[in-house]
Amino acid sequence: MGYISELRELVGSRPLIMVGANVIVVNSENQILLQLRTDNKCWGLPGGSMDLGESLEDVAKRELYEETNLIANELSFFNVYSGKEFYYRYPHGDEVYNFVATYICDKYNGELMAEKNEVSFLQFFSIYDLPSNISPPDLPILTEYNQIQRVQ
Repeated sequence: MGYISELRELVGSRPLIMVGANVIVVNSENQILLQLRTDNKCWGLPGGSMDLGESLEDVAKRELYEETNLIANELSFFNVYSGKEFYYRYPHGDEVYNFVATYICDKYNGELMAEKNEVSFLQFFSIYDLPSNISPPDLPILTEYNQIQRVQ
């Protein structure tokens, strides 16, 4: 049982500050990897919450591997996100205010494979042609990444 699950047993669904990390995986064609989430049926970045004793980079690497079977050989820090815009209510009712560190990974190995409990499907997309149903906490991150890519 993870740290957040243990907290949920004590506090129920009420809002928690949830610290975590996610990863923008970029392939050789400059496409980004998204996962179709099983909980909200939206596309989002691989990532999740921090366990006790982990660094944010550890979280990013662990979640990337757990959800996609990819091993990050190198991560580059992108940005940290928090605030009212990162409030999220999960379909089952749990509420969180996310504090998320986002990393970019273009050096990875492994065979792409979706973790069946959390991920329905994995697919690479052009940043300029993303699906319309992006998971709400990931939308501002992908919007910023898209804006930076357009400038470059």
